[in-house]
Amino acid sequence: MSSIWLIVFIALVLLELMTVGLVSIWFAIGALASFVVSLVIDNPTVQIAVFVGVSFVSLLLTRKFVKKIRDKKPEATNLDQVIGQIGVVTEEITKLNPGEVKVSGKRWTAISNQKIAVGKKVEILSIEGVKLSVKEVEEVE
Repeated sequence: MSSIWLIVFIALVLLELMTVGLVSIWFAIGALASFVVSLVIDNPTVQIAVFVGVSFVSLLLTRKFVKKIRDKKPEATNLDQVIGQIGVVTEEITKLNPGEVKVSGKRWTAISNQKIAVGKKVEILSIEGVKLSVKEVEEVE
């Protein structure tokens, strides 16, 4: 049974390495503890109890730490300041082809779900990679 716990441990560690967040680390710790117990005690019920118990305790002990990591807000950069601002289209934007927008004195590549002609004013919705996602704003006369 010890080889099964070792395989479970390795699989859970690999799963943890492939995911972005903490998903299976507690179960990997439980599987490792069960592996160690299986070297001494050949009772599957005890091993499963150790697995469940150690996984639960490790989850409880690391809950505050994990919550702090998961709730960490991304730091705002200077680039985020353009979100919500109004810019002017300098190269036509279509659904299939990005155009260009000038906002805060800088030129940006821009994308939109609609066709927007040169000279139209747009609102910056978000930054997607190095492109601004924009929508046309109605000019009040």
